[in-house]
Amino acid sequence: MSTFITCAVTGGGDTAGRHPRLPITPRQIADACISAAKAGAAIVHIHARDPATGQQSRDPELFAEIVSLIRDSDVDVIINISCGMAGDLVLTDDPTKEIFGPGSDLLGPIDRLRHIERLCQDPRTKPEICTIDCGSMNFGDGNLVYIAPGSYLRPMVNHVRSLGVKPECEVFELGHIAFVAKMAKEGLFEGNPLIQFCLGIPGAAPAEPFVLDTFKRLAPPGSDWSAFAISRDEMSFVTQAVALGGNVRVGLEDNLYLDKGVLADNHTLVERAVGLIRNMGGSVLNAAQTREKLGLLKP
Repeated sequence: MSTFITCAVTGGGDTAGRHPRLPITPRQIADACISAAKAGAAIVHIHARDPATGQQSRDPELFAEIVSLIRDSDVDVIINISCGMAGDLVLTDDPTKEIFGPGSDLLGPIDRLRHIERLCQDPRTKPEICTIDCGSMNFGDGNLVYIAPGSYLRPMVNHVRSLGVKPECEVFELGHIAFVAKMAKEGLFEGNPLIQFCLGIPGAAPAEPFVLDTFKRLAPPGSDWSAFAISRDEMSFVTQAVALGGNVRVGLEDNLYLDKGVLADNHTLVERAVGLIRNMGGSVLNAAQTREKLGLLKP
């Protein structure tokens, strides 16, 4: 039983004011990635944040700086870049007057990938993986809807493949995994599909063991899959994913706490995941072993 760990080090949510050590600047995010890799993470999942505001940013140069700092450290870790931005539709409270509310951020499918294009211009910053959120969904119980129809997803998958980057399909609902299976039948993926099961996000699939099992059953045959649950369920789903033969994700994007009332750091979350996997009799794959498993080339 060999498992790779992804660490999602900062995310794009409004969490900067809730954790004094949340990585925000490119240097902080890069250092968090390096520390997570040293603790046992084979993959780091990266969002960029505006250093001035702490909020999520789509600025390609921020991503380039983060990746450059990681690669310059000579710590071997697989780079996984988020493409989950620019799909936010915030509805107004009175749709009879206006539909789009403040905070809406919507771009077409290829424009959502401009930062990936920028990173691929330089072999030193080219990522091995980027994430694609594979379906539309309510995000929470308010006015936010994430928009990702099939007419966007197919060209996004094709475009990142053309750039030589492996798409990681993030699925939040059963309909999302069904669409990933459909894209697999259409031949859109090179090699085995790489899928991330995302559980417990308000408005999407709940963090329940039977949901994780159902996701696995619906995944295309031969898929490489990983799973996470947010907040207090993060560590319990490490063991559940490993028990089902999958891989795992932890990090401050998904959970800010190590224990009740004790704020975490990325490396401590990775260390705890490593301990859980080894206590189950498993082994933790390093970056080189994970590249071989996923068919990735080292940059």
